Amino acid sequence: MITDKLIEKIIEKQNPTAVGLDTELGYLPEELRAGIASPEEAAEAIFTFNKTLLDHVYDLIPAVKVQIAYYEQYGAAGIDCFIKTVDYAKGKGLFVIADCKRNDIGSTAARYSAAYLGETEIGGAVSFACSADFLTVNGYLGSDGITPFTDDCKKHDKGIFVLVKTSNPSSGELQNLKLADGRAVYECMGDMVEGWGADTVGAYGYSAVGAVVGATYPEEAKVLRKRLPHTFFLIPGYGAQGANAEMLKNCFDEKGLGGIVNNSRGILCAYKKTGGTYFDAARKACVAMQEDLRSVLGEICAK
Repeated sequence: MITDKLIEKIIEKQNPTAVGLDTELGYLPEELRAGIASPEEAAEAIFTFNKTLLDHVYDLIPAVKVQIAYYEQYGAAGIDCFIKTVDYAKGKGLFVIADCKRNDIGSTAARYSAAYLGETEIGGAVSFACSADFLTVNGYLGSDGITPFTDDCKKHDKGIFVLVKTSNPSSGELQNLKLADGRAVYECMGDMVEGWGADTVGAYGYSAVGAVVGATYPEEAKVLRKRLPHTFFLIPGYGAQGANAEMLKNCFDEKGLGGIVNNSRGILCAYKKTGGTYFDAARKACVAMQEDLRSVLGEICAK
């Protein structure tokens, strides 16, 4: 099962880090940006940046998260860059989280799922648009917006991360509202996620239906970790958004399992703070993050 495989890679690397390839043209060093005058040139420069960075960090980390908005802005060339980045990361042995936050119902949700998790039949042949392992989705349309994704998870051994308690400052405007039964909205969504994944729980006790839980809200994370014992967390907010390892420890269980922590700008733009090449600075940032997480989580183990 896909979450078991990700957990095994995390244990092997002793590192629950996902490098966020949310690559903006402005993040690139001047030598890669100089003279760019078209979306096609921008996309090619971004792919070169991504590819070289991955060559220097892939042995340290289990996964990457690729945020599609940073690629869509460059049109068709950007989408091609997104797919090439996903494929390159997979080729380096990394798990790939496609951060697309898809949200719809019925047949439309099924098409989104086919694009990132499933397959599409064209002229009698099967086509796979994207080879991602996980996809972020928005569950606030209810269960008929999630079922097409969970169906493909079971069919193709893929996973999803559903938005539950997000890391942004205004998330509480909706997610912390109280319902008539006393639960907060984020607790209700978390309970639904736990239920949606109930029949995909793997050997390590976590299902293929995960939750996005921001490190910037440690008290809410503590509530959710206790409430959702079988739900694996994708944890944004570390680094540039202000969270540190101590803040996110509530997202993990006593074995150091239960989540993967995303860091985007802190790794992509590390060279802007430290100097040197962007790829050497990214590697040093990955090592520093691994050590920071280990100082709080300890050894990550299966038993």
